Amino acid sequence: MIRLVFIVAFLSVPGLALAQNATAPHEGMQHGQHMPGISHEGHGMNADAVPAEIMEGGQSAFAAIQEIVAQLMADPTTDWSRVDIEALRQHLIDMDNVTLRARVRLEEVEGGARFEATSEDAAVTTSIRAMVPAHAETMDGVEGWTMQAAEIPGGAALVVTGADPDRIRALGFIGMMTVGMHHQAHHLALAAGQNPHAH
Repeated sequence: MIRLVFIVAFLSVPGLALAQNATAPHEGMQHGQHMPGISHEGHGMNADAVPAEIMEGGQSAFAAIQEIVAQLMADPTTDWSRVDIEALRQHLIDMDNVTLRARVRLEEVEGGARFEATSEDAAVTTSIRAMVPAHAETMDGVEGWTMQAAEIPGGAALVVTGADPDRIRALGFIGMMTVGMHHQAHHLALAAGQNPHAH
């Protein structure tokens, strides 16, 4: 079953807390040397020893999961029987496929543009069909734009029209897919075991 990937409008969730990540560069160290902040027991990192400015998780999907895990762990009301971090990981795979692997064709239409996102890779096609229709349904009306999506061979088409066609065309397909700060809330809802697509 194709995974739907976007939050229903007006989903209310707490603000997301950014988690710090410790990156310990070991290049050039001799055996027996120790990095500051690393304990002798299991080489665990002492979080208090990590400089506050070190924030990069090393990989964007990993960092996105890390901040959601930190939020869930900091929330005493988290229902751990419902938490599903794997669902979030699968969603991030979809995002990666659509962002980096979809082939996009733009066609100017009256008042906006038609974007065709396709791939010959079945996994990428599945990701496109999961994300594009859900995004159009959720974001239709945002910025005064009309968004409509439909499946096409190899993927999905997104048609966006409004009073500002130049802006629509300039943003392009992936710009349109980023509109609306709903992704972070959606990530938290997925990880918490909620159904962000329930009406």
